[in-house]
Amino acid sequence: MSTTDISLDAPRSPHARTKRGVNWEKWGWIYMRVSGVLLVVLIFGHLFVNLVMGDGVSQIDFAFVAGKLSDPFWQWYDFLLLTLALIHGTNGMRTIVNDYVAKASVRRILHTALVASTAVLLVLGTLVLFTFDPCPAGADPELVASFCEDIL
Repeated sequence: MSTTDISLDAPRSPHARTKRGVNWEKWGWIYMRVSGVLLVVLIFGHLFVNLVMGDGVSQIDFAFVAGKLSDPFWQWYDFLLLTLALIHGTNGMRTIVNDYVAKASVRRILHTALVASTAVLLVLGTLVLFTFDPCPAGADPELVASFCEDIL
């Protein structure tokens, strides 16, 4: 038998990968790289707007935050930052749990805790971003944004 007589119907190696479906580890790996790059851009944009533009850190007060969160652009910017950061961190913690927790039952409990805490933080953060009232009733006019003066 020569090397040219190799049958294409030969049995596969028992070590060959035969699992079908979504490769979640691969997509988690890709997500970490893509979200990491996006997070660097978003974080530096956030720091530049909050700390470099204007009067720097001394400008950050309730009125500054209220002014930013009254603009839909900044609401969605902060939502993207929140979502990417939380899921990125959760995926990193999931990887650490997978690497260092040997018992399947403990690993399952920790994964459930990670998913639950991430879901709670995403819901609370989203509610803050999209339901924030920049002009609270009865607020001191000195402390609220300048556009609230007409309302108060």
